Amino acid sequence: MAIELKELTKRADNYSQWYNDLVVKADLAEQSAVRGCMVIKPYGYAIWEKMQQQLDKMFKETGVQNAYFPLLIPKSFLSREAEHVEGFAKECAVVTHYRLKTNESGDGVVVDPNAKLEEELIVRPTSETIIWNTYKNWIHSWRDLPLLCNQWCNVMRWEMRTRPFLRTSEFLWQEGHTAHATREEAEQEAQKMLKVYADFAENWMAVPVMQGVKSETERFAGALDTYTIEAMMQDGKALQSGTSHFLGQNFAKAFDVTYLTKENKPEYVWATSWGVSTRLIGALIMTHSDDNGLVLPPRLAPIQVVIIPIGKSEQIAAVTEAMKPVIDTLRQKGISVKFDDADNKRPGFKFADYELKGVPVRLVMGGRDLENGTVEVMRRDTLEKETVKFEGIAEYVIDLLGRIQENIFEKARAFRDAHIYECDNYEEFKEKVKDGGFFLCHWDGTAETEAKIKEETQATIRCVPFAFEQTSGVDMVSGKPAKCRVLIARSY
Repeated sequence: MAIELKELTKRADNYSQWYNDLVVKADLAEQSAVRGCMVIKPYGYAIWEKMQQQLDKMFKETGVQNAYFPLLIPKSFLSREAEHVEGFAKECAVVTHYRLKTNESGDGVVVDPNAKLEEELIVRPTSETIIWNTYKNWIHSWRDLPLLCNQWCNVMRWEMRTRPFLRTSEFLWQEGHTAHATREEAEQEAQKMLKVYADFAENWMAVPVMQGVKSETERFAGALDTYTIEAMMQDGKALQSGTSHFLGQNFAKAFDVTYLTKENKPEYVWATSWGVSTRLIGALIMTHSDDNGLVLPPRLAPIQVVIIPIGKSEQIAAVTEAMKPVIDTLRQKGISVKFDDADNKRPGFKFADYELKGVPVRLVMGGRDLENGTVEVMRRDTLEKETVKFEGIAEYVIDLLGRIQENIFEKARAFRDAHIYECDNYEEFKEKVKDGGFFLCHWDGTAETEAKIKEETQATIRCVPFAFEQTSGVDMVSGKPAKCRVLIARSY
C-alpha cells in the first residue's frame, strides 16, 4: 500500500483531520503563501472544470448569458443598500493605494503615500452593487426585460478560520444576476435556479439535498427571500451547497434602475441573484469519500477509467495493442480514460494512488489475462473486483459507470434519510444534536428562539424545507404555537 494511504487519518478517529489530509494527499489543493487562500492543483481544478461546464450548460438552457464585471467596487456602492453593506462590511478587503515605490534603503518596496485613492475600492465579496449600477445603463423599457446574466469569477471574503474548499478567503464561484418586470417573474426565477442547483447536486454530484427557504436571520444580506439546498455530510453536519435569492426591488431602488412599462409608466425592476462555489468540491469529498481516499461520482471524475497493464515489457506491449480499440470506443462515448503504462512506478503504487484519487473504474490486464480473454475490473465505490470477459468490455464499463453513479447517490441518500429525526423535546434535541443529523422541529418564528438554539447547541435553522408537510405544533423551546416546521442542524 502506498505511504500516502498509511498516513490518511481515519474518519472515525478525526473527521476534520481526515478531510484536511485527503484534500492534500489526493492532490486537490494546498495552502498558499497568502493566509486563508489556497492553491487549487490541476486534479482539483479538473473537478471544478467539470462542474463548471455542466452548470454553465444548464444555466444557458434557461436563457442565461455569461458576462464579466469588475473585481474592484467603489466603496460608496456598498453604502447604497444598508442591509447589504452591514452583511459584508466585516469581510471586505479594501484597496487604498494604487502604487508602490522602492524604499529608501533600496532593498524592497513600500506603499507610495502620494498614491492614495480618492475613494477606496472593495475587492468584490459579491457583485450585486457593481452589477446593478451597470444595469441602470442597460435597462430602459419592458423590451429590455428579463435580463439574465451570470459571471464565473473569484470573490474575496476575509475569513479568520479557513478550511480548503469549505471556507477560504478567496474562492471561485458563479453568480447569476437577473432583472424582471414583475415580482412573480423574479420569484419564479429564483425558485427555478434553486431547482437547477438541486438537479445538478443530485444527478451529477450524487449528493441528495433538501430544498427550502431560509429564516429571516439566515437569509442573504439585502434579500427578501433566500432559497437553499442543504446537504448532509458523513459526520451528520449540514453544508449549504447553493443559494438563490429573491431580492425584491431593493437593489433597483438603491441604484435607480427603472423601466418604462407598455403603458409608458416608470417602474422599478425586480431582481434575483444566485450562486454556487468551489465549496461544492468540499461537499463531494465529505459526502462520498472513505478511509481509502476519494470516491468520485463518474460524471464529475477527471479520470473515469484507468487502465493499468502489468507484466514484462512484451506483455505490456501486447496489452497496449489490445486495449487501443477499447480506449477509442470509450473516448468516443465521452468517457475520460487514462492508460498508465509508466515504468517508474510499481503496479501496487498505481493501484493505491488511483484509489486515493477516487477513479471510479480500474482495469488491470496482464499476459495471462490476454491469453484467457479476460480483464480484472475494480469499482472504486465498493472496492469490489471481478474478472470479466475482454470481449465487450467497453460496453460493460459504460454500464458500470452508470451503476456506480446511481449507487453512490443511493448510499448517500440512505445515510441522510437514516439521520433525519422529528423532534419536539428540547432536552432530547440538545443531547441528540451533538451526534449530528437533520432535525425536523416546530418553530414559533421568532428570532429570539432561533438565537437561543444557536447559542445553546451551535445548531442553526437551515431552512423551512419544501419536502415535508407543514403540520401544526408547539415550539420545543418557547412552548408557543409554531409558525412552521424547520430543519435544524449543526453546519459547516
